[in-house]
Amino acid sequence: MAIQKVMVVGAGQMGSGIAQVCAQAGFDVKLNDMKQEFFDRGLGVITKNLARDVEKGRKTEEEKEAILGRITMSLSLEDAQDADLVIEAATENMEIKQSIFRDLDGIAPKHAILATNTSSLPITEIAAVTKRPEHVIGMHFMNPVPVMKLVEIIRGLATADEVYHAVEEMTRKLSKTPVEVNDFPGFISNRILLPMINEAIYALYEGVASKDAIDDVMKLGMNHPMGPLTLADFIGLDTCLSIMEILHEGLGDSKYRPCPLLRKYVAAGWLGKKSGRGFYVYED
Repeated sequence: MAIQKVMVVGAGQMGSGIAQVCAQAGFDVKLNDMKQEFFDRGLGVITKNLARDVEKGRKTEEEKEAILGRITMSLSLEDAQDADLVIEAATENMEIKQSIFRDLDGIAPKHAILATNTSSLPITEIAAVTKRPEHVIGMHFMNPVPVMKLVEIIRGLATADEVYHAVEEMTRKLSKTPVEVNDFPGFISNRILLPMINEAIYALYEGVASKDAIDDVMKLGMNHPMGPLTLADFIGLDTCLSIMEILHEGLGDSKYRPCPLLRKYVAAGWLGKKSGRGFYVYED
């Protein structure tokens, strides 16, 4: 099952990063979004990343131009008709993802693999709206995609072995490390990470320590690169809440109950770095 042509659906932070690493590995990539301005913004981020690599001597100007030359714009899902692999990186919303997969199922060739970059939603449930559940799989890249080496590869209930092995091989070609995971709420990364973040928020909520103290304990005492409250701000507090709700609902254990302070911040629009304020305040 050879993969040569890749389509990435969603030109946001994750989608543009996925498109970049695929193009760097020599794949022809169609970067899809609903409007040209979204594509232009995503391509701008890719260009900026590659220009930084040239500046630091990690790539030549010729290599940068060759990578950009392998990325083409797509404004319609119909462009998936010749894709070998489609990687969906749209909003973390089940209805949106199911709608995209339903459309892709009728457009992409029968051999095509349909992958989702979801960080927590059930692969089996996404696959169920298609007529090819055996060709649906999860490819959960870490953010920022060009830097982080891990890709969680999540098997749905029906995912075929040959599909898993094709995606595993392709992931290695991207210079990433694939880790096989079964389809449970939060997979591995978020099942471990988000409860830790949620517990840190509870510690702040209960007055155990200040936000700086909580972050310093985890940075200086546990050798984490950043504290859990800072990390939550970078992830987005709305995203953190959504994943905790998926864990709580999917596993039915009270230990996954989202902290009331997290709910309050999201309700206030304090979503972290992207909104300018979360547990910390961010200047433009």
